[in-house]
Amino acid sequence: MLKRLFESVGEYFLLLGKVLTKPQKRNVYLKLLVREFYDLGVNSFGLVLFTSFFVGAVVAIQMFNNFSASSFPIPNSFIGYATKVVLILEFSPTIISVILAGKVGSYIASSIGTMRVTEQIDALDIMGVNSPNFLILPKIIASVIFNPLLIAISIAVGIWGGYIAGIATGNWTKADYITGIQMYMPSYFIWYAFLKTAAFAFLIATIPAYFGYNVKGGSLEVGRASTQAVVWTMVSVIIMDLLLTQMLLS
Repeated sequence: MLKRLFESVGEYFLLLGKVLTKPQKRNVYLKLLVREFYDLGVNSFGLVLFTSFFVGAVVAIQMFNNFSASSFPIPNSFIGYATKVVLILEFSPTIISVILAGKVGSYIASSIGTMRVTEQIDALDIMGVNSPNFLILPKIIASVIFNPLLIAISIAVGIWGGYIAGIATGNWTKADYITGIQMYMPSYFIWYAFLKTAAFAFLIATIPAYFGYNVKGGSLEVGRASTQAVVWTMVSVIIMDLLLTQMLLS
Protein backbone atom coordinates (compact mmCIF):
# COMPACT_ATOMS: atom_id res chain seq x y z
CA MET A 1 0.00 0.00 0.00
CA LEU A 2 2.71 2.44 1.04
CA LYS A 3 4.89 1.42 -1.91
CA ARG A 4 2.02 2.04 -4.32
CA LEU A 5 1.43 5.47 -2.74
CA PHE A 6 5.03 6.53 -3.32
CA GLU A 7 4.91 5.18 -6.87
CA SER A 8 1.76 7.20 -7.56
CA VAL A 9 3.35 10.36 -6.13
CA GLY A 10 6.38 9.83 -8.36
CA GLU A 11 4.20 9.25 -11.43
CA TYR A 12 2.23 12.41 -10.55
CA PHE A 13 5.35 14.58 -10.51
CA LEU A 14 6.70 12.97 -13.69
CA LEU A 15 3.39 13.81 -15.37
CA LEU A 16 3.65 17.40 -14.11
CA GLY A 17 7.09 17.60 -15.69
CA LYS A 18 5.50 16.86 -19.07
CA VAL A 19 2.57 19.19 -18.43
CA LEU A 20 4.52 22.28 -17.40
CA THR A 21 6.29 22.86 -20.70
CA LYS A 22 5.92 25.52 -23.38
CA PRO A 23 2.76 25.05 -25.49
CA GLN A 24 3.38 23.98 -29.07
CA LYS A 25 0.64 26.07 -30.74
CA ARG A 26 -0.57 29.10 -28.81
CA ASN A 27 -3.66 29.77 -30.91
CA VAL A 28 -4.91 26.24 -30.26
CA TYR A 29 -4.21 26.63 -26.54
CA LEU A 30 -6.16 29.88 -26.39
CA LYS A 31 -9.23 28.12 -27.80
CA LEU A 32 -8.81 25.28 -25.32
CA LEU A 33 -8.32 27.76 -22.48
CA VAL A 34 -11.58 29.58 -23.28
CA ARG A 35 -13.44 26.26 -23.30
CA GLU A 36 -11.91 25.28 -19.94
CA PHE A 37 -12.90 28.63 -18.44
CA TYR A 38 -16.48 27.77 -19.30
CA ASP A 39 -16.40 24.09 -18.34
CA LEU A 40 -14.49 24.48 -15.06
CA GLY A 41 -15.49 27.97 -13.97
CA VAL A 42 -18.67 29.34 -15.45
CA ASN A 43 -20.53 26.06 -14.96
CA SER A 44 -19.73 26.22 -11.23
CA PHE A 45 -21.28 29.66 -10.63
CA GLY A 46 -24.70 28.36 -9.60
CA LEU A 47 -23.36 25.85 -7.10
CA VAL A 48 -21.02 28.42 -5.55
CA LEU A 49 -23.73 31.08 -5.25
CA PHE A 50 -26.28 28.72 -3.71
CA THR A 51 -23.86 27.20 -1.19
CA SER A 52 -22.26 30.51 -0.18
CA PHE A 53 -25.56 32.32 0.41
CA PHE A 54 -27.00 29.75 2.80
CA VAL A 55 -23.76 29.03 4.62
CA GLY A 56 -23.21 32.78 5.11
CA ALA A 57 -26.67 32.97 6.65
CA VAL A 58 -25.98 29.96 8.89
CA VAL A 59 -22.62 31.37 10.05
CA ALA A 60 -24.22 34.71 10.96
CA ILE A 61 -27.04 33.02 12.92
CA GLN A 62 -24.55 30.80 14.76
CA MET A 63 -22.44 33.83 15.64
CA PHE A 64 -25.52 35.55 17.04
CA ASN A 65 -26.42 32.49 19.14
CA ASN A 66 -22.86 32.18 20.47
CA PHE A 67 -22.60 35.87 21.32
CA SER A 68 -26.03 35.84 22.98
CA ALA A 69 -25.03 32.88 25.16
CA SER A 70 -21.82 34.60 26.27
CA SER A 71 -21.61 35.80 29.87
CA PHE A 72 -20.06 39.01 28.58
CA PRO A 73 -22.13 41.45 26.52
CA ILE A 74 -20.91 41.43 22.91
CA PRO A 75 -22.24 44.09 20.52
CA ASN A 76 -24.26 42.78 17.59
CA SER A 77 -21.91 44.59 15.23
CA PHE A 78 -19.41 41.80 15.83
CA ILE A 79 -21.78 39.39 14.06
CA GLY A 80 -20.96 41.03 10.73
CA TYR A 81 -17.26 41.15 11.53
CA ALA A 82 -17.08 37.49 12.61
CA THR A 83 -19.06 36.34 9.58
CA LYS A 84 -16.73 38.24 7.26
CA VAL A 85 -13.58 36.83 8.88
CA VAL A 86 -14.87 33.23 8.93
CA LEU A 87 -15.84 33.41 5.25
CA ILE A 88 -12.54 34.96 4.17
CA LEU A 89 -10.18 32.82 6.25
CA GLU A 90 -11.74 29.40 6.00
CA PHE A 91 -15.17 28.81 4.54
CA SER A 92 -14.90 30.31 1.07
CA PRO A 93 -11.32 29.25 0.20
CA THR A 94 -11.43 25.77 1.75
CA ILE A 95 -15.02 24.53 1.77
CA ILE A 96 -15.85 25.87 -1.67
CA SER A 97 -12.61 24.35 -2.98
CA VAL A 98 -13.62 20.98 -1.50
CA ILE A 99 -16.99 21.29 -3.25
CA LEU A 100 -15.24 22.19 -6.51
CA ALA A 101 -12.95 19.19 -6.04
CA GLY A 102 -16.04 17.02 -6.24
CA LYS A 103 -17.68 18.76 -9.17
CA VAL A 104 -14.69 19.81 -11.26
CA GLY A 105 -12.45 16.91 -10.23
CA SER A 106 -14.89 14.26 -11.37
CA TYR A 107 -15.37 16.08 -14.69
CA ILE A 108 -11.62 16.30 -15.36
CA ALA A 109 -10.92 12.68 -14.39
CA SER A 110 -13.82 11.29 -16.42
CA SER A 111 -13.17 13.40 -19.52
CA ILE A 112 -9.45 12.57 -19.69
CA GLY A 113 -10.11 8.97 -18.65
CA THR A 114 -12.62 8.56 -21.47
CA MET A 115 -10.04 9.88 -23.93
CA ARG A 116 -7.54 7.35 -22.58
CA VAL A 117 -9.79 4.27 -22.88
CA THR A 118 -11.00 5.31 -26.34
CA GLU A 119 -7.33 5.66 -27.42
CA GLN A 120 -7.64 9.36 -28.31
CA ILE A 121 -4.60 10.12 -26.14
CA ASP A 122 -2.62 7.41 -27.95
CA ALA A 123 -3.56 9.08 -31.24
CA LEU A 124 -2.25 12.43 -29.98
CA ASP A 125 1.03 10.79 -28.93
CA ILE A 126 1.41 9.12 -32.34
CA MET A 127 0.95 12.51 -34.04
CA GLY A 128 3.81 13.90 -31.98
CA VAL A 129 1.63 16.01 -29.68
CA ASN A 130 2.65 16.38 -26.04
CA SER A 131 -0.66 15.01 -24.78
CA PRO A 132 -0.20 15.86 -21.05
CA ASN A 133 0.63 19.46 -21.95
CA PHE A 134 -2.15 19.67 -24.52
CA LEU A 135 -4.88 18.23 -22.28
CA ILE A 136 -3.93 19.28 -18.75
CA LEU A 137 -2.15 22.66 -18.92
CA PRO A 138 -5.26 24.59 -20.09
CA LYS A 139 -7.19 23.10 -17.16
CA ILE A 140 -4.50 24.20 -14.69
CA ILE A 141 -4.40 27.75 -16.06
CA ALA A 142 -8.20 28.03 -16.14
CA SER A 143 -8.54 26.77 -12.56
CA VAL A 144 -5.77 28.93 -11.10
CA ILE A 145 -7.17 32.05 -12.78
CA PHE A 146 -10.90 31.44 -12.39
CA ASN A 147 -11.14 29.84 -8.93
CA PRO A 148 -10.03 33.02 -7.09
CA LEU A 149 -12.85 34.84 -8.88
CA LEU A 150 -15.32 32.20 -7.67
CA ILE A 151 -13.97 32.56 -4.13
CA ALA A 152 -14.30 36.37 -4.25
CA ILE A 153 -17.92 35.96 -5.36
CA SER A 154 -18.46 33.35 -2.63
CA ILE A 155 -17.22 35.76 0.06
CA ALA A 156 -19.47 38.57 -1.17
CA VAL A 157 -22.54 36.33 -1.48
CA GLY A 158 -21.89 34.75 1.93
CA ILE A 159 -21.74 38.17 3.60
CA TRP A 160 -24.95 39.10 1.82
CA GLY A 161 -26.51 35.86 3.07
CA GLY A 162 -25.73 36.91 6.64
CA TYR A 163 -27.29 40.31 5.96
CA ILE A 164 -30.49 38.71 4.65
CA ALA A 165 -30.56 36.34 7.66
CA GLY A 166 -30.59 39.36 9.96
CA ILE A 167 -33.52 40.88 8.08
CA ALA A 168 -35.42 37.57 8.08
CA THR A 169 -34.90 36.76 11.77
CA GLY A 170 -34.80 40.27 13.21
CA ASN A 171 -32.03 39.21 15.60
CA TRP A 172 -29.74 42.08 14.59
CA THR A 173 -30.20 45.33 12.72
CA LYS A 174 -28.95 46.22 9.28
CA ALA A 175 -26.84 49.02 10.76
CA ASP A 176 -25.12 46.69 13.25
CA TYR A 177 -24.29 44.15 10.56
CA ILE A 178 -22.94 46.75 8.14
CA THR A 179 -20.88 48.31 10.94
CA GLY A 180 -19.35 44.92 11.64
CA ILE A 181 -18.50 44.36 7.99
CA GLN A 182 -16.71 47.72 7.92
CA MET A 183 -14.57 46.93 10.97
CA TYR A 184 -10.83 46.75 10.36
CA MET A 185 -9.40 43.42 9.29
CA PRO A 186 -5.75 42.85 8.29
CA SER A 187 -5.45 42.92 4.50
CA TYR A 188 -3.08 39.97 4.84
CA PHE A 189 -6.12 37.77 5.50
CA ILE A 190 -7.37 38.47 1.97
CA TRP A 191 -4.01 37.68 0.38
CA TYR A 192 -3.86 34.50 2.46
CA ALA A 193 -7.31 33.45 1.23
CA PHE A 194 -6.45 33.92 -2.44
CA LEU A 195 -3.04 32.28 -2.07
CA LYS A 196 -4.77 29.22 -0.59
CA THR A 197 -7.31 29.28 -3.39
CA ALA A 198 -4.60 29.26 -6.07
CA ALA A 199 -2.83 26.34 -4.39
CA PHE A 200 -6.10 24.42 -4.08
CA ALA A 201 -6.98 25.18 -7.71
CA PHE A 202 -3.68 23.65 -8.83
CA LEU A 203 -4.44 20.47 -6.90
CA ILE A 204 -8.04 20.36 -8.17
CA ALA A 205 -6.81 20.49 -11.78
CA THR A 206 -3.78 18.20 -11.58
CA ILE A 207 -4.74 15.30 -9.28
CA PRO A 208 -7.91 14.30 -11.18
CA ALA A 209 -5.97 14.76 -14.44
CA TYR A 210 -3.37 12.29 -13.17
CA PHE A 211 -6.01 9.68 -12.34
CA GLY A 212 -7.79 10.19 -15.65
CA TYR A 213 -4.59 10.10 -17.69
CA ASN A 214 -3.45 6.81 -16.14
CA VAL A 215 -6.73 4.90 -16.45
CA LYS A 216 -6.37 1.34 -17.73
CA GLY A 217 -9.36 -0.69 -18.87
CA GLY A 218 -12.84 0.44 -19.89
CA SER A 219 -15.72 2.61 -18.77
CA LEU A 220 -15.97 0.90 -15.37
CA GLU A 221 -12.36 1.86 -14.59
CA VAL A 222 -13.09 5.46 -15.64
CA GLY A 223 -15.81 5.62 -12.98
CA ARG A 224 -13.50 4.18 -10.35
CA ALA A 225 -10.74 6.62 -11.32
CA SER A 226 -13.17 9.54 -11.00
CA THR A 227 -14.13 8.42 -7.50
CA GLN A 228 -10.48 8.02 -6.46
CA ALA A 229 -9.63 11.38 -7.98
CA VAL A 230 -12.31 13.19 -5.97
CA VAL A 231 -11.33 11.47 -2.71
CA TRP A 232 -7.60 12.13 -3.06
CA THR A 233 -8.15 15.70 -4.22
CA MET A 234 -10.26 16.46 -1.16
CA VAL A 235 -7.66 14.86 1.11
CA SER A 236 -4.89 16.86 -0.55
CA VAL A 237 -6.84 20.13 -0.24
CA ILE A 238 -7.36 19.58 3.49
CA ILE A 239 -3.70 18.68 4.06
CA MET A 240 -2.58 21.69 2.03
CA ASP A 241 -4.92 23.88 4.09
CA LEU A 242 -3.23 22.70 7.27
CA LEU A 243 0.26 23.29 5.88
CA LEU A 244 -0.50 26.78 4.52
CA THR A 245 -2.26 27.81 7.73
CA GLN A 246 0.72 26.66 9.79
CA MET A 247 3.23 28.43 7.51
CA LEU A 248 1.37 31.68 6.86
CA LEU A 249 -0.76 32.39 9.93
CA SER A 250 1.23 30.86 12.81
